[in-house]
Amino acid sequence: MYRVASDFFEEWKDSKYRKPLIVQGVRQVGKTYSVLEFGKKCFSNVAYLNFQTNPDLCRTFDEDISPSYLIPLISHICGCDVIAGKTLIFFDEVQLCERALTSLKYFCEQAPDYHVIAAGSLLGIAVNRQKFSFPVGKVDRYTMYPMNFSEFLIASGEGDTVRQIRECFDTDTPMPQVLHNATLKLYRQYLITGGMPEAVSRYVETDDFLQVRHVQRTILNDYLDDMSKYQSSSNEIAKTRLTYGTVSTQLSKKNTRFQYKIIKTGARAAEYENAIQWLISASLVSRIFRAEQIAKPLDNYKDIDDFKIYLPDCGLLCAQKEIFPDDVLFDTGEIDDFKGSLAENYVSSQLTANGFVPFYWRSEKGDYEIDFVISVKGKLIPVEVKSSGHVTSDSLRYYKNRFCPDYSIRISTKNFGFENGIKSIPLYAVFCITDEPVRQSGN
Repeated sequence: MYRVASDFFEEWKDSKYRKPLIVQGVRQVGKTYSVLEFGKKCFSNVAYLNFQTNPDLCRTFDEDISPSYLIPLISHICGCDVIAGKTLIFFDEVQLCERALTSLKYFCEQAPDYHVIAAGSLLGIAVNRQKFSFPVGKVDRYTMYPMNFSEFLIASGEGDTVRQIRECFDTDTPMPQVLHNATLKLYRQYLITGGMPEAVSRYVETDDFLQVRHVQRTILNDYLDDMSKYQSSSNEIAKTRLTYGTVSTQLSKKNTRFQYKIIKTGARAAEYENAIQWLISASLVSRIFRAEQIAKPLDNYKDIDDFKIYLPDCGLLCAQKEIFPDDVLFDTGEIDDFKGSLAENYVSSQLTANGFVPFYWRSEKGDYEIDFVISVKGKLIPVEVKSSGHVTSDSLRYYKNRFCPDYSIRISTKNFGFENGIKSIPLYAVFCITDEPVRQSGN
C-alpha cells in the first residue's frame, strides 16, 4: 500500500545533509513494512536486524559500536554485502537495544555514506527509562501516523478521486455533486475503518466491517499489553489504562475539554499527569492546548491546564466506543451526540499527520469556542468543524470580528467554496490542508 512516508524516505536518501534516520510511531502503524518496501525499491539489498524477533542481536553491540566494527558483523549476520550507497541498514524495534540506538551517532560521524534507518514503536518510552543517551543532533527523525484519508482512497483504488479533491481544494471549485456525495460515503467508511494498515487492508480485501473490527480490537488489546510491559509499577499501569479507557468518554461530552473527574471521582492532575504523558510518549494519544491569546507564537500562550486529548485513529475510536458501523454509514441519528466529537477527532488526526501543532481557542466567558487554530504559512487560521451541512456558527463570527484572520476554514459536509472570507472544505478533503507543497506521487 502507498504511504506518504515513502516520499519522505526517498528525499532523505538523496539529501546531502542526510543523517541516520529514526522512524517513530504507534505500534502497528506500518513502520517496518514501509521501510522494507522503500529498501527493496531504492537499494540493491537491505541488511535487516530485528531486536524483538532475535534478542541475541543485542550482544553484537556489547563491546564496540563503531561502524568499522559493526558493518562486517552486520554483513555476516544478514548474509549480504553491506555497501555504502547500495545497502540499507535497518535496525527494527531499536528500543530493545540501547547500544544500537547509541551507534547511530557514530554512523553519522564516522560512516556518513551509509544509509541507516532505525524504527521503534515505543521509542519515546524506552529512551526515557534507559541509561544510554539519545544521539541528539546526530539523527534525522520522522513520525509515522495512521493512513490518512488520501492513503485510504489510494488503497481502495480511488487515486483519481484524490487528484480531483486536490484540484477542487486548490481552486475552491465545487466537486460535481454526484462525486461529492460518493466521496462523503467513502469518508464515512474511513471513519469506521480508520488508518491502521491492517484494518485498511482487511477492509479492501473483504469489504467486511466485522473483520475490520476484529483487527481493531486486537490492536487495542496489544496497546493495553504494552502498558503493562513498559511500566514497572502496577499502580501506574492501572492509572494509564484507566486514563486511556476514558478518552472516548471525554470526547463524548458536549465540552470535550479533558476533565480528570471523568477518570475517577476526585481525581487530580498531579495524580494522572504521568499517565497522560506516558500515553503521549507512546503516541497512543495526542494533546492540544487552549491558546489564551491569538498571537504568534501560539505556544507562548498555551494554557497547560486546559487541553483536549484525541486518539490518533478514528477507527480505533469507533472500536473503543463499540460504534455500530451502520450508524455511521447511513447517518441513522442514533449517534448524533457523538458525531461531532468523531469528526473533531478525525480532523485532529489529519492535521497532526500533516505536521501541524493545533491549538484551540475559547472566549473568556466560555460562550464561544473554535475547534482548532493552526499556523499556515505564518498566518494564524481558525478551523471550525461541523459533522453535517448545518454551518451557522456564532463562534466563528465572533472570532472573525475580534481577531480579523486573513481567512477562516470551515470543515463540513458542504462542497468546496470560498465566501465571506471562509474557505469551505468538505470533511473528506482535510488531508489537503498543509503548510508545504503537496506531493503528487502515489496516485
